[in-house]
Amino acid sequence: MDLNTVEDVIRRPSARPGSDWHAGDAWLAGGTWLFSEPQPTVRRLVDLTALCWPSLVPTDQGLEIGATCTIRELHEFAPPQDWSAGSLLRIGCEAFLASFKIWNAATVGGNICMSLPAGPMITMSVALEATYRLWATDGTERTVAAGNFVGGNHLNALGPGEILRSIHIPAAALRKSYAHRRFTLTKLGRSTIFMVATRTPGTDDLTLSITAATAYPIVLHFDSAPDADTVRDRIDAIPADVWFADPNGTPEHRRHLARHYAEELRAELGGAR
Repeated sequence: MDLNTVEDVIRRPSARPGSDWHAGDAWLAGGTWLFSEPQPTVRRLVDLTALCWPSLVPTDQGLEIGATCTIRELHEFAPPQDWSAGSLLRIGCEAFLASFKIWNAATVGGNICMSLPAGPMITMSVALEATYRLWATDGTERTVAAGNFVGGNHLNALGPGEILRSIHIPAAALRKSYAHRRFTLTKLGRSTIFMVATRTPGTDDLTLSITAATAYPIVLHFDSAPDADTVRDRIDAIPADVWFADPNGTPEHRRHLARHYAEELRAELGGAR
């Protein structure tokens, strides 16, 4: 879509963009949402792709994902063999309601900053205990846990002009065992619910993350293997207004799926004993 209010495009921003940020600016990476509908308040685009941030940097400490990393790049990444949860990166990419052509442009950071309940990069990063590195316009930097970033549908922790620079996934999370469940109304449709369970090797702990079904990610952690009633009680304790409602499912339907999948995931990771 043509953005007929745009007066200028900054194609080569400074290495640390933001010092000249003003109302009416918009960060441009993949642009798959930005160009999908009218943006009447946008006057200037700042192109982040020209900064050539490294897309994927694996280290002994984990995986650093540049915010401008495309979904295609993440999907093609081959994680080290000892990262048993590394395949969740690819699974998250395959949960996109988008064609392969969109994968070539859409970015990991863009999906996170859109902060839709069904954003699969949010699901992936929350389940893998990621942290987000944020740059402010005054040159300061802060780190936010993925589970605390999204506050609701299209709501997040970003301040005016603040930018997501990178996503860090710790190696310890990538070495966990995991299982997942996802429900959609159609084979390639938007997620009605996307749940991931993880367990630390050598322990009987359990962490359940619930996304798409709720307005913001819900993470339930158990220090030891819980029984079915304990898990159900934790899900039932989620406030009624947190369950999301849209054409893909009612809050009641989503809560039912969460209960059902939680028991499957608990059993799959060994919690049925």
